[in-house]
Amino acid sequence: MGLLDGKVALITGGSRGQGRAHAVTCAREGADVIIVDITKPTTDVPYTLATAEDHAETVRQVEALDRRIIAADADVRDQAALDAAVARGVAEFGHIDILIANAGIWTQAPFWELTDQQWDEMIGVNLTGVWKSAKAVAPHMIERKSGSIVITSSANGIEPGQNYAHYVSAKHGVIGLMKNIALELAPYGIRCNSINPGAIRTPMTDHQGAWDMFAGHEGGTEAEMIEGGYHYALLRNTTWLEPQAIADTALYLNSHLAANVTGVTIPVDAGHLLIPGVNANPVRE
Repeated sequence: MGLLDGKVALITGGSRGQGRAHAVTCAREGADVIIVDITKPTTDVPYTLATAEDHAETVRQVEALDRRIIAADADVRDQAALDAAVARGVAEFGHIDILIANAGIWTQAPFWELTDQQWDEMIGVNLTGVWKSAKAVAPHMIERKSGSIVITSSANGIEPGQNYAHYVSAKHGVIGLMKNIALELAPYGIRCNSINPGAIRTPMTDHQGAWDMFAGHEGGTEAEMIEGGYHYALLRNTTWLEPQAIADTALYLNSHLAANVTGVTIPVDAGHLLIPGVNANPVRE
């Protein structure tokens, strides 16, 4: 018997990384799944976006667990496409009980060098896309007077990060959005919470730009990124976490175990946010 038996979960950004971990975990725990993701480039990012093959692999893994799955090719900035995915899910599965608003992107530049395009894409996907995803499922959940929404924020929804003010702004924003969704939907029996992942190893974070950031210089290596992860985490012998760490937390939040939990955010960061800050490179006149 699974923690999500009989449930239906809609997961944005569900083709790979954290999204795939959510999809497979929900299926393993008894839920049917709807994934929403794009299969063609729509934003300017320094890593490869999801592909049709990624979509198909998530479908394969969910079906291998004997659960049903719908794979919708849609951009979370497109309200009509999200509404269509919800309508299809309700038509085929009868209901939607869970939304995991996971879709997101990441780019880097000092805030004064960010282009309008970089800012607009980041806010559009990572903040507006969350609002539109919740907006798509809310009427159905309100009608049923039941539901759970989990939003992916970030440790950078609590602390700043060098050279990605647009990402930090979006991730702070979704925590505020989460709290308001929780406030407004509580009278209908619908819960909303968020997760603040720390350093999670996914295609979005495992590329040259991330290697350079953790190495502290251009031409960084994967090994240097892994070493940097040990300095990021506080827990013993811990570097980059796997996506499953986030999927397990979402499973708790979406299950009966968290039936009385709403309006909270849970950091999953191996203790990173506990580390006292120091100025390792002070600037002197």
